[in-house]
Amino acid sequence: MFTGIIETMGTITRIEREGGNVHYSLSSNITHELKIDQSLAHNGVCLTVVAIDGDQYTVTAIQETLDKTALKQWTVGDKINLERAMRLGDRLDGHLVQGHVDEVASCISVEDQDGSWLYRFAYSEDSKNLTIEKGSICVNGTSLTVVGSASNTFGVAIIPYTYEHTFFHQLQKGDLVNIEFDMVGKYIAKLR
Repeated sequence: MFTGIIETMGTITRIEREGGNVHYSLSSNITHELKIDQSLAHNGVCLTVVAIDGDQYTVTAIQETLDKTALKQWTVGDKINLERAMRLGDRLDGHLVQGHVDEVASCISVEDQDGSWLYRFAYSEDSKNLTIEKGSICVNGTSLTVVGSASNTFGVAIIPYTYEHTFFHQLQKGDLVNIEFDMVGKYIAKLR
């Protein structure tokens, strides 16, 4: 489980395909604290650390993960949001996040609001997922509050700290992002 509060960013240093799997190597300021078999959210995707070499570590994505996330678009040099799994007993500053991406969404607009930013996203019209005004949403692993909830679109307002310390400073209109909808909302929708 994660909280959607990004700890730091990592940089992709190498990408290797092996059969249907892709191995991503990253460098990060938390690499020295990681251990093999540890779960780590990468832009909201829970991946397992499989190797550590100096200041770099490696995770592996299987075809299922590549098919359902935006990982297939990663390139060497990309900056990625990172969050280690939460510890039982820690404060929950964001919301409950599983690291299991529900679908990919497209950034349809970025609006500079003189000190903050409003990003809007669209996801599949066939989706059974939903957002609610002032509800929680996880965009590339970042726990955010929904603004402007509409059918298959939603917005998020980004403060300067989040803009500077997550992927948002590099996100542009047309970019794809990983979306995890609120877990409680998914259970309630399933009961309907």
